Amino acid sequence: MPQDNNFNEIVAFLTVARERSFTKAAAKLGVSQSALSQTVRGLEEKLGLRLLTRTTRSVSATQAGERLLERVGPRFEEIQFEIAALSEMRERPAGTIRITAGEHSAISILAPVLARFLPDHPDINVEVIVDYGLTDIVAERYDAGIRLGEQLAKDMIAVRIGPEMRMAVVGAPSYFENHPRPDVPQDLTAHNCINMRLPTHGTIYPREFEKDGRELRVRVEGQTVFNNIAMRIDAVLNGLGLAYMPEDQVQSYIEDGRLIRVLEDWCQPFPGYHLYYPNRRHASPAFTLFVDALRYRGK
Repeated sequence: MPQDNNFNEIVAFLTVARERSFTKAAAKLGVSQSALSQTVRGLEEKLGLRLLTRTTRSVSATQAGERLLERVGPRFEEIQFEIAALSEMRERPAGTIRITAGEHSAISILAPVLARFLPDHPDINVEVIVDYGLTDIVAERYDAGIRLGEQLAKDMIAVRIGPEMRMAVVGAPSYFENHPRPDVPQDLTAHNCINMRLPTHGTIYPREFEKDGRELRVRVEGQTVFNNIAMRIDAVLNGLGLAYMPEDQVQSYIEDGRLIRVLEDWCQPFPGYHLYYPNRRHASPAFTLFVDALRYRGK
């Protein structure tokens, strides 16, 4: 390859290979599809190798392209990271932080922190992607993710960002007019339960209980399955069944009598939310500030 090679050509190829689409890659790089195609073709001509296989429906890397992606891609990411870090060495930290989180942690933890943090740091942008799956933050190029303490991978740095949590089993008074209150978790199998499906495994989320050191996982059935908090709360308020919800999301309804709590002695506290991210030697100033703002310091 000639010494006067253009590194922008490699960046163009890496973006197309990762996105598997000239359309998405062009939008990400802010160039036209035709210009991007010519850039990648120029790199292929310099190397004398075909790097991408193009069809009308898809784009995929050839064997040579895969090798370039695997060997050179991480080095370019490191260069881009260090350049970004240099650009943030100024009076006000700047940059975009990408976070993946479940809906409950996004509402109960992230939203209040962002309301306090962002006005003081106008050059920092935060992108939050709500996802119930156990996302691979390295593969999906997130800066960090949020999970419950008991779900954390051992090779990640973890920072506690919330208090211990409890779940609550609740139903509307109208539901209990026609159904007996459960005395033990196993009684839930005879009830119409409002469920949530886990995207990672495709299964219905089981109810987890603990009392006097005894742990139970109860799989239940019901007429409704939702993947968001608002619809589950609406369904339980309308008397469609029993819901298993984070305590803080239903506490106000319990207090005003719109919901009745059952099996409270089986719902014990468990480790709350943690921010997790890969070990980095040089975290950006913006990311360091954001982590510190999220850090749980107790009451």
